[in-house]
Amino acid sequence: LHRVDRRQRQMCIRDSKAMVGLEQALANSGLENSLLELIRLRASQINGCAYCVNLHANDARKAGETEARLQTLCVWQETSYFTPRERAALAWVESLTRLPEQGAPQGQYEALQEHFEPAEVANLTLAIATINAWNRFGVGFAMVPA
Repeated sequence: LHRVDRRQRQMCIRDSKAMVGLEQALANSGLENSLLELIRLRASQINGCAYCVNLHANDARKAGETEARLQTLCVWQETSYFTPRERAALAWVESLTRLPEQGAPQGQYEALQEHFEPAEVANLTLAIATINAWNRFGVGFAMVPA
């Protein structure tokens, strides 16, 4: 089921200059691209955005991410593939993506501060907010991978 055709999708993307601006800010944030792709992929998995899951898994692969890490991202807590820094970020992704269910636990925020500078915490939060917004476009318009 496609809710928007190609022309409508192009208009949506063109008209979302603010969203593109957020992505440009994240690209210049100093956060590792590999971490940003893990954030984008994990939030997209939680939100059930097929288009974004496909896009960010492919982008992560192109950036050198391993298949083992991609295949186990949805169960990251159960593996040893992710660094403590990545684990702190992924826990924050899950909390902010599931905000109505669990809020933003203080313990997770404190764990972030062990691995990230204050500006990085702000940029992580921006990255999570941005991909959650993109996921609303993808799911709302029933976008699927080409």
